[in-house]
Amino acid sequence: MTLQLWANSTVVDWSQLLLNSYSHWIGRELLERAGDPAYQAHALFLSPFIVVSHGMEEDPLINYGNQAALELWEMAWEDLTRTPSRLTAEPVNRAEREWMLEQARTRGYLDTYQGVRVTSTGRRFLVENAIIWNVIDAEGQRVGQAATFIHWTWLS
Repeated sequence: MTLQLWANSTVVDWSQLLLNSYSHWIGRELLERAGDPAYQAHALFLSPFIVVSHGMEEDPLINYGNQAALELWEMAWEDLTRTPSRLTAEPVNRAEREWMLEQARTRGYLDTYQGVRVTSTGRRFLVENAIIWNVIDAEGQRVGQAATFIHWTWLS
């Protein structure tokens, strides 16, 4: 991972969309919004909870994962951000994952989501009480989806 990845202007801008969209849909802040956008991007990147998002491609690619997400999925930034989002779930769980994403697309967000995910090395974990939300731009147009959670359980 490049040093101070969070300071990259693209990451700072996307971090603002993540934070603004979370506040829009959920009605509270994901984290304290102190300082300027770069400071907030740094805080989001180093937050103890998982934050991950993908864009709007036909087969959406992950476009953001904070340090906690990189560690959980056992990937470097460069690898995570080239990964199709669907590959974070095992094939048997992908239909359920797609249903959940569609619910969030329709409603704007989905809270208390639970599902099994898989790391880059094949380790399985159960995500508990995740919040998934649509990432929207300043005009309210959907530009991606994001998820956050702090609780997961490793599965054997």
